[in-house]
Amino acid sequence: MPNIQINFRRVAIFAGIFILFLLVIEFNSRLEELNQLNEQRDEVRAIATQSMQTQMAQQTQVAYAASTAAVEEWARTEGHYVMEGDQAVIPVGQPGSEPVIVSTPVPAPTPMQNWEVWWNLFFDE
Repeated sequence: MPNIQINFRRVAIFAGIFILFLLVIEFNSRLEELNQLNEQRDEVRAIATQSMQTQMAQQTQVAYAASTAAVEEWARTEGHYVMEGDQAVIPVGQPGSEPVIVSTPVPAPTPMQNWEVWWNLFFDE
């Protein structure tokens, strides 16, 4: 058998380099995971901030809806109520004049794409 000399110093150096290499790979994977977690944290913070702003806006709307100013505004605009002392005005046309006829515009048909035409030809009933 050939006599192979094993240099323990070289083996220890190669083992140390190999372990160092594994540690660098592990450190890199941990840094990547940290970056992903930081991105998720930032997204969650943005969503939380947005939901808090939405909640504050809705609380403001609820407070306004429960106020007397909102009730008065609704009563005058949509409810067609008048307050005491107000004079209700009802617009009336001139006698003998024809009422104004407002025509609704006819929507223009949207052109169909070629694939829609073929689809309708083959599969439409």
